[in-house]
Amino acid sequence: MGDKPIWEQIGSSFIQHYYQLFDNDRTQLGAIYIDASCLTWEGQQFQGKAAIVEKLSSLPVQKIQHSITAQDHQPTPDSCIISMVVGQLKADEDPIMGFHQMFLLKNINDAWVCTNDMFRLALHNFG
Repeated sequence: MGDKPIWEQIGSSFIQHYYQLFDNDRTQLGAIYIDASCLTWEGQQFQGKAAIVEKLSSLPVQKIQHSITAQDHQPTPDSCIISMVVGQLKADEDPIMGFHQMFLLKNINDAWVCTNDMFRLALHNFG
């Protein structure tokens, strides 16, 4: 990891931490958001740490497992990091589904937090 730019190291570490929390105990995700954070989940908007954790904790799945296919990270001009993730998830007994997720990470008081989070299942409706 030492040969990667710092923003890639931070972004990759964040992604690993996020999906570990998501897959094992979604109620712990509050630690990575702040009160000004925004989440767009399948087109639904949520603002604030409490609303985001409530949404993620109340998803109608008991067991979930994410598999990351690819991730990309870029520094922004205002010293943030934007991260894009493509992967697959397995929820309960449902078929495996693709997903896309994007995060904007900001360093606040020496801790990287997620200020913006956008998630979509990669479902295609050609009908």
